[in-house]
Amino acid sequence: MGFSDYRTALVTGASSGIGAATVRRLHAEGLEVHALARDVRRLDSLSAETGCRAWAVDVTDLGALERLASAAEFDVLVNNAGQSRRGTILDTAPDDIDSLVDVNLRAVLHLTRLIAPSMARRNRGHVVNVSSIAGHYAFGENATTFNSSVAYHATKASVHSLSQQLRVDLSGTCVRVTEVSPGRVVTSIFQNQNTADDSDARFVGGFETLQSEDVAHAIAFAVGSPARMNVAMIEVVPTFQVVGELRFATRSEAARLKETRSGVANA
Repeated sequence: MGFSDYRTALVTGASSGIGAATVRRLHAEGLEVHALARDVRRLDSLSAETGCRAWAVDVTDLGALERLASAAEFDVLVNNAGQSRRGTILDTAPDDIDSLVDVNLRAVLHLTRLIAPSMARRNRGHVVNVSSIAGHYAFGENATTFNSSVAYHATKASVHSLSQQLRVDLSGTCVRVTEVSPGRVVTSIFQNQNTADDSDARFVGGFETLQSEDVAHAIAFAVGSPARMNVAMIEVVPTFQVVGELRFATRSEAARLKETRSGVANA
């Protein structure tokens, strides 16, 4: 398989960042691309640029997803739409949990459920799930990461598990499944951290960071690979971003943290 075997693609979260870059990349390969996002203005601009078919749809709207899934036989599905929040389980708001689960996980499950069976019947297709290194590593706020919420980590870990199980469910067909797990990328996700500071400068400006096009090229590599080759997972991070580090607090830091929490509890 490869691009010559595919005709149509659906990309979610397509109005900016990785999604828009992926629409451009798949269009350049000759695919008819359906672009899904909520931002009508950006979608219209992308459609004028690439000729993609724009769908101004919220991925949490199941009825709209069902109508979209019946609009075409999709050969490539790129589950890219996602949200992030900052915080720990100690201060996560209920609405944040619901929103992250709805967008980052439930929508991926529904779209896959709606589109993958047709791929299996036609014995042709490729599902690409964009997860995050946050689904594989636990980290707090420091100089090389961003402090995303526990719900964000949990949803991205679920997308990783979904991708693995989906390969099992599609075993025996020519439908391939790829998980693309990016590290730090220049996207709006770093500008939506519910903070008053300049998140773009704080989390992106001071670092060597991947561009959205870099991730789109990784997706294109997987989709364009020969039929005998399923690129199961790609972890793509900036050269200077290292994840999985082992860190310990000093005794004084631990004592200070314990004292702070005791003071809060007694307040």
